[in-house]
Amino acid sequence: MKKKLISLAVAGALAAPMVVLAQGVGTNVTLFGSVQAEYATVNKEGQSSQALIGDDTGRSRMGMHVTENLGGGLKAKAHVEYGFSTGSGALGVARERWVALANDSWGEVKFGRVQSPFKDFAGGMTIDPFAYTTLQAAGSGGTMTASANGLGSGAQSFVNSAVRFDSPRVEGFSFAGILMPGDSNRLDAANFISPTDTYQGSQSNSGGEDGEWDFQVAGKYEAQVAGHNLGLFGGYSRDNMSTRQRTTLPVTNNEHVWRGGALWSFQNFKVSGQYERVDNALGAATCSNAAQLGNPGTGTGDSRSHCNSAMNLGGDGHLWFVSTQYDWGNTSFIAQGGRSEANATATAIKRDLSTFTVGLIHNLSKRSSLFGGYQRGMMDDKAVNGLKDHNTYTVGMRHNF
Repeated sequence: MKKKLISLAVAGALAAPMVVLAQGVGTNVTLFGSVQAEYATVNKEGQSSQALIGDDTGRSRMGMHVTENLGGGLKAKAHVEYGFSTGSGALGVARERWVALANDSWGEVKFGRVQSPFKDFAGGMTIDPFAYTTLQAAGSGGTMTASANGLGSGAQSFVNSAVRFDSPRVEGFSFAGILMPGDSNRLDAANFISPTDTYQGSQSNSGGEDGEWDFQVAGKYEAQVAGHNLGLFGGYSRDNMSTRQRTTLPVTNNEHVWRGGALWSFQNFKVSGQYERVDNALGAATCSNAAQLGNPGTGTGDSRSHCNSAMNLGGDGHLWFVSTQYDWGNTSFIAQGGRSEANATATAIKRDLSTFTVGLIHNLSKRSSLFGGYQRGMMDDKAVNGLKDHNTYTVGMRHNF
């Protein structure tokens, strides 16, 4: 009996600080997460089908969000989030991690590891109903930039060591921007530069030595007219080459990405789309591992891996994406597709891909849903570039908490 009482007392003492924290004056602590598993099959022409049960597209996550009222409309925020795959024993990978100051009148400023505006603000994953599934448009879908430097729409790509500003919405207009002060030799954007004793750490993030100062800006306009929801968005992203990249890589120009798009919805029907222009691909020439369903296709990685949205290093290209959605009760029927064109360079040939995707999402409740569908990827000039058409099938379940 005494042992039970002692155990209860210890448990109460350990739990007490969390209760006080959660009930502190003006402080709100939210624990959140999402768990997803899908049975996904990727079938490339001439290869055996590769199937998986799990979540290697980055939806499953758990984290904590803290908001404290400081008075005068000012708020302090903190956010920590980790992702994991339901099909493996890995404990998780770091996602967003930042602190912020916010005010309803002037907006929010975040400091830390954040998502880019091209991912969660203007187009990107905000207009892809199948985002964070094997059918997503980014990476394997091939119709959105999903660069490993974090400035694209890759599911598991984030920007380290950054400051991000989000404005309030005024008369339908809002904008967001991110600045990566890359005055560090530990943040080089090129995946193919191996770390050394001098250049340690990440090979897949925006930024670089010698004050590279990468940045991205995006804006959008939203309005309602006679029951119609209308939206326009656009943005510009710049990935500056570092001194080391200029002396190591076969290209010497900074990367520029322009994006523009629109969305329209009326009652149960929705249409959205975007166009991206890439010049002098640097970060856009590579993809995050999650975006391409595994490790890069070097012969030793996941044989399902393919990154159809990647441009040729130092080359130009275009990407289009269009999505249509019809909601019938708790079920959304989706058809979408697009095209990516990677122009030829002195060291790489032209590569074109077209895709279409059909599927549905059925909401069992506000938190739980089922989804499934089919995606077809069609490569041009397969005999020349050696790439393959592919078919992707998936069915899965997601629960948010």
